Amino acid sequence: MIKLLPNGTIVLLDGGNKKLMIYGRKQLHLDEEKVENEQDLDMYDYIGVPYPEGFIDQEHTYLFNHENIAQVIFEGFKNDEEEKFQEVLKEV
Repeated sequence: MIKLLPNGTIVLLDGGNKKLMIYGRKQLHLDEEKVENEQDLDMYDYIGVPYPEGFIDQEHTYLFNHENIAQVIFEGFKNDEEEKFQEVLKEV
């Protein structure tokens, strides 16, 4: 299990040309075309928004996984609270 990056981290994705800021981790996404059961939920490591703009609308909100990150531009704030939350994330 990889240690997920903290909220506030700025990344560039593989093939991307726009930085994203992570604002959530372990995000579920329901594919509305296959809404038959909860197995149709996909889990992503992160949800992010364009940097420096931030949240614009749902069309500019991106789900992605750790392996899609090409470069970490800035790593978000970490303290004891974040370290404890990393233990919770391991269980998800």
